[in-house]
Amino acid sequence: MPDYYVYLKTGKHDEGDGATINTIPLRVNSVSISTSKTIPSFPIPLSGLATGESLTAALDLGMATKNISLSGFIVETSIQREDHLGNNLNVTMTPQEIAQLIHSSVDSTGLAVNQAIKELVILIPSKVNESYTEVTERLIPWTFRARGNPDTYDNEGVPASNNFPTSESSPGLEGFVRSFSTTLAGETVEIEFSLEFEVASLAP
Repeated sequence: MPDYYVYLKTGKHDEGDGATINTIPLRVNSVSISTSKTIPSFPIPLSGLATGESLTAALDLGMATKNISLSGFIVETSIQREDHLGNNLNVTMTPQEIAQLIHSSVDSTGLAVNQAIKELVILIPSKVNESYTEVTERLIPWTFRARGNPDTYDNEGVPASNNFPTSESSPGLEGFVRSFSTTLAGETVEIEFSLEFEVASLAP
């Protein structure tokens, strides 16, 4: 089992880095996930004259806003980074240093690949794979994708679906940190934090 179930990936992270290199692990107590559907709608004029019931027309264009709220605490943690020369650096950072690192990352631009946070991974237990076959319980990243290849299973009628996660190394949620808050208290060495993440396709 992994030491952490939630972590952030920087823009420098690639598939070969796994869950340890160019990531920031977090101890999370609670995760709140919100999906808000966006459907343009408008009342139909005079629709209630014939039946006595007014009608509203709506157009489902496949738009939604997806937000993740995390709360937990930061502890002293080993951080592995790839530097500008391609060397792997392995250091142990204090909770205060990790908090500063994340604040600096949120304050940066996507062009600063070693700073920018571009992906959130929340590992969840799963017993059903991408083709609705029961498997031995494993961990996969939380996803908004549906099971099945294009035009199969939950993706029937979807001609270009994205791949459903198959292992804990599958991609997580692409997006950006909307806000990050920390509390520095003298009574404890851990640092409480709250983080708001919005799922989005980023540019650059």
